[in-house]
Amino acid sequence: MISLEGNDVATNLKWIMSSNSLCLMPPPTYETWFAESELVADVHYLPLEPDFTNLAERVQYLERHPTEAERVVAAANAYCRKFADERAEQAICLLVLYKYFVLSGQIEPDPEVWRFISG
Repeated sequence: MISLEGNDVATNLKWIMSSNSLCLMPPPTYETWFAESELVADVHYLPLEPDFTNLAERVQYLERHPTEAERVVAAANAYCRKFADERAEQAICLLVLYKYFVLSGQIEPDPEVWRFISG
């Protein structure tokens, strides 16, 4: 499946990468909670040129190398699994809020908590 950014992140990216679909897209330029900058071309997705001039070539390659397509899908699925831990996601949300409150001057940082997020 092709994933394209518009005025913001491609909204179908997370669905494609967490399903049994192969993602073809130009390298991402927007960053969200999904940490798009951590995605690796030819590992988590197959890169397309911004003008899609290599789309036909990529599709032909995948048709000739289905095992390669399966490897990329498996890597994308593994990348998405780290977001499936609800407890970890809730803890991260709380730490983000905590850092916001500290940096905006609304609360003083607690050294025991701040050491986890000051980097």
